[in-house]
Amino acid sequence: MLTVFEKLKHIAQEIDKAIKNEDLGYSENQNATGDEQLKLDVASDAIIEHTLSDVSLVKQIISEEKEEIMPINPDGKYTICYDPLDGSSIVDVNFSVGSIFGIYEGDNLTGRGLRAAAYVVYGPRLELVVATRGHRPRHLRSGTRGLFSTRSIVQLKEKGKLNAPGGTQKYWSPTHKAFIDSLFAEGYRLRYSGGMVPDLHQILLKGGGLFSYPGASDRPKGKLRMLFEALPFALIFEAAGGEAIDEQGRRLLDLEPEHIHDTTPCFFGSRYEIAKMREAYGL
Repeated sequence: MLTVFEKLKHIAQEIDKAIKNEDLGYSENQNATGDEQLKLDVASDAIIEHTLSDVSLVKQIISEEKEEIMPINPDGKYTICYDPLDGSSIVDVNFSVGSIFGIYEGDNLTGRGLRAAAYVVYGPRLELVVATRGHRPRHLRSGTRGLFSTRSIVQLKEKGKLNAPGGTQKYWSPTHKAFIDSLFAEGYRLRYSGGMVPDLHQILLKGGGLFSYPGASDRPKGKLRMLFEALPFALIFEAAGGEAIDEQGRRLLDLEPEHIHDTTPCFFGSRYEIAKMREAYGL
């Protein structure tokens, strides 16, 4: 596992350089779920594929930007599922964006098979958060010589102050809108950039709050993909002392996707916010 984490550090450095120096325009392609690809999406995907292709521990890789599984080493121990550049649609306005990685045991592409998770934040500073089952997440930062050092151990408080509600409000259910409004009525602060990584990173480092992306009339099964986004962050939030559930109250880590690009409604938060969500939804 340490070998994989070291490779993720190298990937972070290379994608950070690409963001700062390469073309920000759209390519002529779409990804596996029909989203237009930026040239940076394609470049980031290529960096990760190239870097992981010679790691003996890696059995196969699965990218949000590709339709199929890519075999690497049949004797490898892990499948790595990743979103090469989450939030790429806001990179042209210089907002922070990120990469997300889920490290799964063999072919067990479920929440139960997820052994570790990590994400990178490409912002004013280059930062990495890594978590393995049974251990608190570690927050690392790249220094002047490109070396990552641990800045803190991530731990959520029982209750936070931030509210990051995803999706288009006109498509929300009345239940969800009433719930979100109730948090603002309690004094929660709106924090939503359009990037999953920077928004969840802020909640984790500020000690708590809620990030939600519900099922809605335009996206009944939600927008966020299980293997690349929802499950890796679920492991990180639980490891930090929080919770991650769907709109039926099920742990995201208990879900079993039927297809590698399946999506799910999701709620990530401190224990207080998740309890409030359950109450609002009648769970």
